[in-house]
Amino acid sequence: MRPSVSHKYLFLAALIFIGAAFGISLMVGRYPLQWEKIFSEPMENRVFFVLRLPRTLMALTTGVALGVAGSLFQRVFQNPLASPDMIGVASGSSVGAAVAILFFGGAGITVVACSFVGGLLAVVCCLVLASISGKSNLSSVVLSGIAVNALTRALLMFLKLTADPEKQLAAIEFWTMGSFADVTADKFAASVPFVVIALVIICLLHRPILMLHLHQEDAQMLGVPVAVLRWEVLFLATLLTGAVVSMVGLISFIGLLAPHIAGLLLKTSRFRQIVFSSLVGGGLLLTADILARSIAQGELPVSIITSFVGAPFLFLVLCRKGGFHD
Repeated sequence: MRPSVSHKYLFLAALIFIGAAFGISLMVGRYPLQWEKIFSEPMENRVFFVLRLPRTLMALTTGVALGVAGSLFQRVFQNPLASPDMIGVASGSSVGAAVAILFFGGAGITVVACSFVGGLLAVVCCLVLASISGKSNLSSVVLSGIAVNALTRALLMFLKLTADPEKQLAAIEFWTMGSFADVTADKFAASVPFVVIALVIICLLHRPILMLHLHQEDAQMLGVPVAVLRWEVLFLATLLTGAVVSMVGLISFIGLLAPHIAGLLLKTSRFRQIVFSSLVGGGLLLTADILARSIAQGELPVSIITSFVGAPFLFLVLCRKGGFHD
């Protein structure tokens, strides 16, 4: 089915918004920039290419990754409250990153790998707890995720107690608050290949992914191995989350907000809803990062901004009958 005219306008509006936010993000900060001086003034050139451009690209990439991951989690678990931070994936990834900092030197690739393993273990623990409960309702997965989330946060606090206060503790605190302040070109280059690979595979699997909302028997009649596909999608969603969380820390609510906003605007459960979630996530996080640099004298952790928006939205979702649009 071809996208309707209204959908095309929504996608166009989202792209225009992202373009505007991207341009503003490049200019906003403690050191304001002017376009005409970027290539003529050495200081402005350095600020632009060393600080602003990697930071803005990382914010956009993180928003896209979390938007897609949140949409995939909601499809796999068939629950509107499933998201990277709700079921413990984000905090599990942060524990993995903390382990890499404490025991493996904190190198870029090592942090991404450990962060991914931590997120995947959190998903496995979540599914195991849900199966032990004996309930077939997928809502039990979200409740298990809340328990896993609490456990991983406790592990993270323990690791912080054992960390070197001068170096390691500060690095671990970075994960728990979520910020783009320390993003460099090297960090962006270390995470973006994982994000790109995951997104490409998700696009290749777009037709089977649409079958996840069907009953297992119906999907199998259409030749879709639902059990295997769910693990593949969980793997990809966890990879997306781990790749960006390992670089910028916990970013709250984007994985929950983006799919819901996309679903409310498009009123469809087709694959274009996942694509639109990526655009919404990118636009939201770019805007949050701009506000984090602008509304206070000192820079705020970006999760403060996303939480102020996400918490009331979560309350509205809980009160709304029927969850989100299918």
